[in-house]
Amino acid sequence: MKERDVEKERKVREYWQEEKIFQRSIQQRHEAPSFVFYEGPPTANGMPHAGHALGRTIKDFVARYKTMTGHQVLRKAGWDTHGLPVELEVQKKLQLISKDDIEAFGVEAFIAECKKSVFTYEKEWRQFTEQLGYWVEMDHPYITLDNEYIESVWHILSQIHHDGRLYKGHRVVPYCPHCETSLSSHEVAQGYKDVHDLSATVKFKVAENEYLLCWTTTPWTLPGNVAVAVNPKLSYVKVEQNNERLIVAESLVSTVLKEGYKVIESVRGEALVGMKYVAPFSFVSLNNGHKVIAADFVTEDSGTGLVHIAPAHGEDDYQAVKENGLDFLQVVDEKGRYKQNVPLANKKVKESDVTIIQMLAQENLLYSKRKYEHSYPYCWRCDNPLIYYAMEGWFIRTTDVKEKMIDNNQTVEWYPAHMKNGRFGHFLDQLVDWNIGRNRFWGTPLNVWTCQTCGLESSPNSIAQLKERAIENVDDRIDLHKPYVDRIHLRCSCGGEMKREKEVIDVWFDSGSMPYAQYHYPFEQTTLFNNQFPADIVIEGVDQTRGWFYSLLAVSTLYKGVAPYKKVLSLGHILDEQGQKMSKSKGNALNPTLLIEEFGADALRWALLSDSAPWNNKRFSKKTVQQAKSKIVDTFRNVFSFYDMYAKIDGFDFSQHRVKELAIIDQWILSRLHHTIEKVREGLEVYDFFKSAKLLAEFLDDVSNWYVRRSRQRFWKEGLDHDKRAAYTTLYEVLVQSTRLFAPFMPFVTDEIHLQLVGSSVHLSDFPKHEKTKTNIQLESDMKDVRQIVELTRSIRMAANIKTKQPLQTVIVSAVKGKASVSSFEQIIKDETNVKEIIYEKNTHNFVTVELKVNYAIAGKKYGKRIKVIEQTLKELTVCEKNTLLTNGSLNIEKNGEMLVLENEDVLVEKKAKHPYRFAEGKDCTVILNIGLTEELLQEGLVREVMREVQNRRKKQGLPVDLRIHLTMFGNEKVLRALEKFSALLHESLLVQSITLAEVDEMTNLHVDGETIKVKIDD
Repeated sequence: MKERDVEKERKVREYWQEEKIFQRSIQQRHEAPSFVFYEGPPTANGMPHAGHALGRTIKDFVARYKTMTGHQVLRKAGWDTHGLPVELEVQKKLQLISKDDIEAFGVEAFIAECKKSVFTYEKEWRQFTEQLGYWVEMDHPYITLDNEYIESVWHILSQIHHDGRLYKGHRVVPYCPHCETSLSSHEVAQGYKDVHDLSATVKFKVAENEYLLCWTTTPWTLPGNVAVAVNPKLSYVKVEQNNERLIVAESLVSTVLKEGYKVIESVRGEALVGMKYVAPFSFVSLNNGHKVIAADFVTEDSGTGLVHIAPAHGEDDYQAVKENGLDFLQVVDEKGRYKQNVPLANKKVKESDVTIIQMLAQENLLYSKRKYEHSYPYCWRCDNPLIYYAMEGWFIRTTDVKEKMIDNNQTVEWYPAHMKNGRFGHFLDQLVDWNIGRNRFWGTPLNVWTCQTCGLESSPNSIAQLKERAIENVDDRIDLHKPYVDRIHLRCSCGGEMKREKEVIDVWFDSGSMPYAQYHYPFEQTTLFNNQFPADIVIEGVDQTRGWFYSLLAVSTLYKGVAPYKKVLSLGHILDEQGQKMSKSKGNALNPTLLIEEFGADALRWALLSDSAPWNNKRFSKKTVQQAKSKIVDTFRNVFSFYDMYAKIDGFDFSQHRVKELAIIDQWILSRLHHTIEKVREGLEVYDFFKSAKLLAEFLDDVSNWYVRRSRQRFWKEGLDHDKRAAYTTLYEVLVQSTRLFAPFMPFVTDEIHLQLVGSSVHLSDFPKHEKTKTNIQLESDMKDVRQIVELTRSIRMAANIKTKQPLQTVIVSAVKGKASVSSFEQIIKDETNVKEIIYEKNTHNFVTVELKVNYAIAGKKYGKRIKVIEQTLKELTVCEKNTLLTNGSLNIEKNGEMLVLENEDVLVEKKAKHPYRFAEGKDCTVILNIGLTEELLQEGLVREVMREVQNRRKKQGLPVDLRIHLTMFGNEKVLRALEKFSALLHESLLVQSITLAEVDEMTNLHVDGETIKVKIDD
């Protein structure tokens, strides 16, 4: 049974482990320049998916390539172990619905469960990583829950606190009621969805039958209304409609009221400021509120030109109320439900829009309602809608270093380039302070203690400093998590007691700290850190633009003032065949482990790398991987198997039998090899894997479908003469260099082959370098012309339904370059096209008739009434004049005393081959094939088909490829005449000791071209 690719790859992995190939590839470069690579930490409490396969393939590719080009590339794995994704999984397992349930269960017990869960799928991740061939140090990873890691994060936060940029504030933040915690702006950016929501135009009563009209897209915020804002510079009108007076922006009156209204008066917005109104819902009385205020953020772009202000649910609203000294009102609790002082108490606010609108309608306060589509933020962790919610929290003043972050970004080279000042640059332009605190349990505790007496804050930067300031005795092995750190109190300089602030930090700060924390900087390994900072490149999906890419830049700018990376490669998404994003819920997600099991990792890697540029979204399917296996991996193996089989038969040893004088086809494939090396390196230096993969696929096709196929007779012939040694020498060099070229793409099959050819791992070798002396561009160009002639001839055969085995007499070539470019390859053309004779003709008029007709679409407009003259002129053109027009693009001709200038665009060209010819046109040549068949040609065609069938019989009988057989054949008189006539061809083409034309026992019937031929093969 044929060994599956996945089994072959398993053996290669075992070889890597036994011989420590990964470790040796790093150790042997210990004096080489470093290429610094950072691994973005995945979470191990979820299974790897196709997106991980893409990211890990490209990371491994870059690391292998840079290693082979003379760099030392350390690759330290990492695990992101904190945060809500972990908590939510544990809550689901323990059936804990809310934070209250967690506290009832016990924070210490819950933290213990979180710790246990973070490596739920660690075994699967390790297996997937190894199967994919991703070389990364997984035995000594950095882990964000480790004390050493947390201590480094604390050091960074302490520095930020010391710089006055870590502060506690009260403000409106994106908030997830389900998770009961806030989010940072870059987290929010990852979870938008297009949804349909209800909006309402609401009447705010200022007097009997007189109302302010406000449009809101969040009706659920109306119970929290404190003010109505107008732009003091805009014009407003009071109109009468249906016995009511309504106030709306003048420019929007027709849009809002449609028709049936009368304008009573016009006023400036500033005249409305201070106007009192009755709120639609007066569940809570205010000392100072429910009045019109001025705000510059009010526009006439949409709505009514008046804005309902709910300070608990909008940053602009919050600031406007604060600036005007109005009361703050919060009617929503931390679970996203209305508080007890509202009739809708305990109802989820995001589910209350319909109820609110019904209540407005009952009180005659609803002017209109409509559904509208908009983009709304959802929690990236639990997939529930967010709300904007005023709360107290901890923030980092990133706006202080905004300009520095922008400057640092300008030092970075982005792939694709437009991300730099586009998606990422725009995000930096709109930067707000980083909402760093999370009111949760499982995460790096915020290392800020506050004095309960004087309010002084202290931020220890290490365990040592924590012990030094602590009131209690602190064990060196203390677990730096809740609730353990919460039991520690610090002594304040005023003599008071300091308690830790309850929050844990945003997990993105954890991952953004990894350049430092992975080496426990600055507490140890400072030399190693200095050698491994900044990264030469970071590689992740495009969704990390506002995630890890941002947090890395923010943390390093705050801590060290510099960019943490030199280059960023932002990867596109993996889509299904229809262009839809893959997801389990849609049922279109591909399991990368199953793809590896079926097709092998090399096929999966090639499919991912060769689909398109890495920053493009990729339409991906099982079929894509299947094609990669058959077209690339299997072809590579087949070429090596061909070489290996015949080299063993002939006892060819490269070190003993290599030669320097090579045949022209050998020179051609070596030129193609070194030209490909040059272009592949150019592509890989700018991370264009797609371009390089395309070049390699074309080269592999040249090796397999042209060089090897054209050289088969050289390998098949007996003995080991100079020509045969030249073929072996060339194919050996091509295979060795190809394994090195393909190694970063397909690490398994290339090592399997390189090991057999050279005796060592391909991953300990250098990436090939272009040797200019071996490149012959003219030779490549000439061979390209030859292949074009062959392909055109084959296309004619196919159109005429003539088999390749059927010889034809003549092919006529009319080429731009003439005979010179292909004359050295005539025998190749004859063999590939199966013709007896090649004729070179400059003109084709003896074989092809050209008819020119008027192109009325263009010539009709140009010549008008003279079009009849043009028609007649075209009929009278000589062959020479037609050729001049088609070759030069124009023709001057006198007609009835008038000089006409005919141009190519004036005519439609119709070409027809004369009998018995057919023709095909390419970019640089025209090929004309004589398809007439003589009796002798038909006989030879029959014999060649017989030869093919005999070879198939050999394979079916499992005979060795080098065994000379005794062949007996018999048929009718027609068949025998053909076999006798072409006896020499049979002896030349088939590996035989003898050929006998006779009828004997135990013969097999072969059916060829309607004839029955009896065959017996004996060894």
